[in-house]
Amino acid sequence: MDNKAEKARLNLSRRDFIKTSAALGAATWALGSNRMFAAGSDKIRLGLIGCGGRGTYDTTNCLNAAPNVELVAMGDLFRDRIDRSRQRLTKELGDKVKVTDETCFVGWDAHKGVLGCDVDMVILTEPPHFRPAHLRAAVEAGKHVFMEKPVAVDPVGVRSVLESAKLADQKNLTIVAGTQSRRMAHLIEGMKRIHNGDIGRITGGQCLRIGGGMLDWSEATKERQPGWSDMEWQLRRWLFLTWLSGDFITEMHIHNLDRMNWALDAHPVQCIALGGRQVRTGPEYGNIYDHITVQYEYPDGVKIEYMGSQIDKMTYRQDARIIGTKGMAYTHEGDFIIDGPKPFRYDGPSPSPVIKQHADQIEAIRTGAHLNEGQRIAESTMTCVMGRMSAYTGRALKWDWAMNASKLDLSPPRYEFGDLPMRPVAMPGQTQLI
Repeated sequence: MDNKAEKARLNLSRRDFIKTSAALGAATWALGSNRMFAAGSDKIRLGLIGCGGRGTYDTTNCLNAAPNVELVAMGDLFRDRIDRSRQRLTKELGDKVKVTDETCFVGWDAHKGVLGCDVDMVILTEPPHFRPAHLRAAVEAGKHVFMEKPVAVDPVGVRSVLESAKLADQKNLTIVAGTQSRRMAHLIEGMKRIHNGDIGRITGGQCLRIGGGMLDWSEATKERQPGWSDMEWQLRRWLFLTWLSGDFITEMHIHNLDRMNWALDAHPVQCIALGGRQVRTGPEYGNIYDHITVQYEYPDGVKIEYMGSQIDKMTYRQDARIIGTKGMAYTHEGDFIIDGPKPFRYDGPSPSPVIKQHADQIEAIRTGAHLNEGQRIAESTMTCVMGRMSAYTGRALKWDWAMNASKLDLSPPRYEFGDLPMRPVAMPGQTQLI
């Protein structure tokens, strides 16, 4: 077995994983942290941590978002993902990809290899469970960070992200999250009008994302291959494991709930939820739910009703309403409509938000502007996590308790490729609130 394969089977606890990540950050702080980017002329050297479909997609967008950006390092838990991503990126982007065999890293510590290279910025797209530790290591190492949503799967992880966001401010580092809704032109213009009082005082609302299927994507193959341990099977099927994805309300519907936090310019103060697993059966669907509904209460008693599911052949809906004392705002796909004394319907241009999020960050890096979305995305992640916790346990809970007191930590006992029994599907009234 070669050294890289041996490293891939390191036996680490979560405490050791975060501890060694932070130690790497302290050792590599000097690399790339003080580079000046004058007039947009200097190259920004990019590292990718997590080489699945989303990582490849985000890297493509980042390299196309601005000139003089190049990919120089890649890391993933699995060699086949690196090889597939590297081949595609090289084919599509040519000399923007400067990755060599020596700057490809595999295994549990692959992120340390990437951060040890001369990179200015990293993209974090390993499964969400790993994001708090990877963010902490990147910030400690003095790297700018683009990280996909969600940024954690449990309260312990959310608190870690908040700490890293504060540290990023101290080091003048940028953090951008992959909630591209925040850069959709129709939503930006509509939210301005809500915040300007065009619908009056907000009294309530709802957001729906129902349907959308069982998510049998090619990368999330149903078939367990011979030789795969429990751990490898779960990592390759990560969307369907709560400890890796946070369940669908957290992994996907964070976009919808982030928009609610945006509209109200606040996070919930408490919630109560229902949910279950009616259609998803069998181990290939892990232990996540297929439907969840949550009543969130925001400051001043404002209640937002969320309804979400991932079930094939359902009527598909993805929309939201915000009700005010002087009107109502409605958004669906590319529409934003306000009915009331100050009617509005967006009909302007719609530049790509997935390009703009990277362009904004690159500009901020080069100009030294402050851009740190860490706290905001941590709060939106907790909004989802809190709703899932309530659905899983059948218990109402308050934000302050979930954020500050909950000890829920979904980490596996060890980070190693071996036996890892799948946790049972949560049962409301039986699963304990931790």
